[in-house]
Amino acid sequence: MNPADVERLIEADIPDAEATVSRARGSHDDDHLEAEVVAPAFADLSLLDQHERVYDALNEHMTTDIHALELTTRAP
Repeated sequence: MNPADVERLIEADIPDAEATVSRARGSHDDDHLEAEVVAPAFADLSLLDQHERVYDALNEHMTTDIHALELTTRAP
């Protein structure tokens, strides 16, 4: 899956989110990605809940188009 498409999905689902997505370091596969997501919505959420919010935004793509996602999340 194209990293720009993943960024758009995340930013469309999480208010005021800024997502930066790229191919995972050392990976030549399109389905191994790394993402950093910064969103005010994460302020009161645990790290686990932040990650679940991103996975929810990606929905079925996590099981069909994305094999691995190295995820970093935080509030601004």
